[in-house]
Amino acid sequence: MRYALFLGCTIPVRAQNYELATRKIGEVLGIEFVDVPNFSCCGFPIKSVDAEESLLIAARNLAEAEERGLNICTICSACTGVLTEASIELKNNPELREEINRKLAETGKEYKGTVEVKHLARILLDDISKEKIKENIKADLSEIKVCAHYGCHYLKPTEIYEHFDSAENPQSLDKLIELTGAKSLRYQGKRKCCGGAVLAVDESLAMSITKEKLDNIKDAEADAIVLVCPFCSIMYESNQKKIESTYNVSYNLPVLYYSQLLGLAFGFDKKDLGFNFNRVKADKLFEKIKKLTGV
Repeated sequence: MRYALFLGCTIPVRAQNYELATRKIGEVLGIEFVDVPNFSCCGFPIKSVDAEESLLIAARNLAEAEERGLNICTICSACTGVLTEASIELKNNPELREEINRKLAETGKEYKGTVEVKHLARILLDDISKEKIKENIKADLSEIKVCAHYGCHYLKPTEIYEHFDSAENPQSLDKLIELTGAKSLRYQGKRKCCGGAVLAVDESLAMSITKEKLDNIKDAEADAIVLVCPFCSIMYESNQKKIESTYNVSYNLPVLYYSQLLGLAFGFDKKDLGFNFNRVKADKLFEKIKKLTGV
């Protein structure tokens, strides 16, 4: 099973732990991640300003994977959305594809519309059997309680993701969490945005949205937050101290990417999973796992 690994902009700079953990679990599950040096930004940051340029950027990335005969694995929800929308639009609209290819020709590229884009979480759900995951579990996470955060772009717009999960009652990330042996908790406001969508426009509003979610997760007595989007992690982890200072509250809530949680269940060392990059340290979580596992 081979995929071109699309990292986007945020992950190489601010979420190296996500990349490290993803590569480690790939080793166990037989997923070969191929690096494509010419991958660039997905096009998401300029989509609201210039949709055509955003589509052109996405198409060039798709063409890079297509040249190598590979489908794309994404680990950023926003990248997933932009690349998936572009692939569907270009497959279904030959005239548009022809126009985009005229411009791509200036870079020596052409996109024929054969590439499939999948988020890592969906690859694990669709292409890796539950048995394959369970047979590689080595650590006991049965007393670990986490809260899943889905975010906005992982499931929406539902049409481009073939309604593989319900945006109104999402279950897929909870199911993946339960496969590790950990418990996925129900909590108030689970479906709400992290606040990142309005961060550049109104920081105080964004932080208040993040705080509400952190309050609800703390009330649920979770050991950690588990998510699949690097920008959501920026809101919950990178801004956690700022929120604590602004509102005179305390959380100390570790924020884990799902691949980190699965990597812990597979028995990988925390350093191999990039936990040294985590800004909110998960020492209490590790101690809990150590007591359960007995090592």
